[in-house]
Amino acid sequence: MRQSYPFLVGVTGGLGSGKSMVCHFLSGMGCALFESDQVAKELQLHDPEVIAGIKTLFGSKVYSCDASGNLVLDRKKIASEVFSSPEKLSALNRLIHPKVYKKFRAAVLDARKRGIKILVKEAAILFESGGNEGLDAVVVVAADLEERVERAVQKGMGTREEVLRRIATQWPQEKLIDKADYVLFNRGSLDSLKKETESLYLTLLAAAASACDNL
Repeated sequence: MRQSYPFLVGVTGGLGSGKSMVCHFLSGMGCALFESDQVAKELQLHDPEVIAGIKTLFGSKVYSCDASGNLVLDRKKIASEVFSSPEKLSALNRLIHPKVYKKFRAAVLDARKRGIKILVKEAAILFESGGNEGLDAVVVVAADLEERVERAVQKGMGTREEVLRRIATQWPQEKLIDKADYVLFNRGSLDSLKKETESLYLTLLAAAASACDNL
């Protein structure tokens, strides 16, 4: 049972779906944004326990230092291993996700203090990691598979074959849609996506207000 604002909204979607752009739009409309994947990346570079765990899983050579002495992680090497080894992917998730969740709870408390009405939690594997627990609503951003692949390739996430392998490790889009409270279809146009997001935002505001009225 929710106690007060913020209204907690998870936003997820498969690789190349456009979920990050939707979250960017929502942030511009006044929502607080917690980027789970970005937090996970920061933990991989700054949390000693996570660093040690990654070295155990993938070997110490996955880390190096740049010219300024900053720690650098070979994410491509890790990606190539975890997307061909469900066991290593699961172990990596068990190492990182509890720490991401702890930081999310801190973000919730901070948003509550600041009087934020909606806090958006962006996560690529929201359901798979159990990150949907405790949320008030989940939005799934969906898109045509070919458009998703093309976007991912253009962003430098790998070749078409590599992108398809990564997509294959995620839940099927249909399964995400079945579990969603709201579905936003990204049909490729940024203008169209922004309009759809604006409509979604108004819907979420109404849901947040209703939830608080019922406290």
